[in-house]
Amino acid sequence: MHLTKMAALMLAGVGTSLSATVANGAVLDSSPQGFTIENVETVPVPPDVAFRALVEDVGRWWPADHTWWGDAARLSIEPRAGGCFCEIDGARQAAHMRVSFADPGRLLRMTGGLGPLQGMGLHGALDWRFEAIDGGTRITLYYRVGGYSPDDLAEFAPVVDEVQSVQLGGLARFLREAARP
Repeated sequence: MHLTKMAALMLAGVGTSLSATVANGAVLDSSPQGFTIENVETVPVPPDVAFRALVEDVGRWWPADHTWWGDAARLSIEPRAGGCFCEIDGARQAAHMRVSFADPGRLLRMTGGLGPLQGMGLHGALDWRFEAIDGGTRITLYYRVGGYSPDDLAEFAPVVDEVQSVQLGGLARFLREAARP
């Protein structure tokens, strides 16, 4: 599948999700072989609360239009080495990523390719970093992707950045709403 078709697949759900909170994101570097993106949000809860929401409530904040079968409630994250970020719909199942590092309240690292990247054979390391700041937590979503592709992956980086902004924005919005009195 060529880059423009993959971008269209990923962006198909972005339009409706952009009305949600969008994180402050950036493409840090890119080349034909890969890219690094970073998105940042601050939330008014402690790091351990933000981490628990990431793994225990993923189905409540992940955009449903960024799932294979349109139902975020079917997502789960097992926050342990070898754990699965999975989507289970009966016999239809997807292992989106595998947990390679878990330090609750500080860092969750997952490896793999999200969405169309998986089918392209690309691989990435995705960090969810939690840093205590005055009044809450800074959450940084850092994703480095690489691998062989006949397409120039540098052109794909802004699309993935946009999608990651929507996903992190969903978690931030969920945490802000939960923190309201």
